[in-house]
Amino acid sequence: MEVAWYSSIMVTITLRCQYCQSTRLIRNGLAPDGRQRYLCHQCGQRSRELPRTNAYTAEERETILRAYDERSSLRGLSRTFGISRNTVTGWIKQK
Repeated sequence: MEVAWYSSIMVTITLRCQYCQSTRLIRNGLAPDGRQRYLCHQCGQRSRELPRTNAYTAEERETILRAYDERSSLRGLSRTFGISRNTVTGWIKQK
C-alpha cells in the first residue's frame, strides 16, 4: 500500500449565503447534529453547512398513505411512523 503526500496542494472553497448570495459569512457555532452554522453579515440570515430537507421522501409518504388506506387510524399512524396527524390529514386533502 502506497501513501502519497501532497503538501503543496491547497483547496479554497468560497461559501455563499443561500439567501442573498453574499460571501460575507462568519462561523456561528455548531448545529445539534455537529454541522457548522454560518451567519451572513449582509442579510443576517443563519444557515448550515450542507443543508438538508426536512420533508418526507416520496417512498415514506406513499407507505404512510397506503397504511391509512388500509384503515389505520390517524393516531395509529402517528404512533407507528412518528408523524403528526396534521401532516397526514394535509396529505389526504391534497390527494
